[in-house]
Amino acid sequence: MFVKLCGLRTESDVAAAVGTGADAVGFVLTTSPRQIDVDLAGRLVADVPPHVLTVAVVRGITAAEAGEMALKTGVQALQLHGDYPKEAFDELAGLPFQLIRATALGPDTDVRTGAFGEELLLIDSPVAGSGEQWDITRLNEKRPEGKWVLAGGLSPETVAGAISVAAPWGVDVSSGIESSRGVKDHGRMREFVAAARSTS
Repeated sequence: MFVKLCGLRTESDVAAAVGTGADAVGFVLTTSPRQIDVDLAGRLVADVPPHVLTVAVVRGITAAEAGEMALKTGVQALQLHGDYPKEAFDELAGLPFQLIRATALGPDTDVRTGAFGEELLLIDSPVAGSGEQWDITRLNEKRPEGKWVLAGGLSPETVAGAISVAAPWGVDVSSGIESSRGVKDHGRMREFVAAARSTS
């Protein structure tokens, strides 16, 4: 089970995440309680071993701005979160990082991984980063295709059950591994990865 721990803000967060055996770590570069600036993100990315995927997470900015941020930080992947059109992904194609399309499940959502040229699809809660759980049984009506990651309201207590219902390729968590908003709890990070991996 692919596991991404998102919203990391400190060197100790990064060390703890790598220590859990997580497959990917995310750094939020736009408005959020977990936002960090590009310079700090670049320093944190440099601390991550190459086998762990580093992801810049953005929303509400242009594709050009997002691409510039990703290049400055040196991440291996850029996650466009929200209602980005296919043209945004086309604009970023060919740059030296993977693309992740993160979106909520709506009636018109294209749930085929790669439909916009992305390497990975992430299906999130309608209120990203809120920790709110959403009705993942809706995925039964609209089953994603390819490599896709489940997010939104997951925690060490809920992730195993969510995996059994939704059968994703991977999972992503941010608020569910925090002691308070924006502050990571390293113990909960370990518990989350262990719970997610217990299903596979």
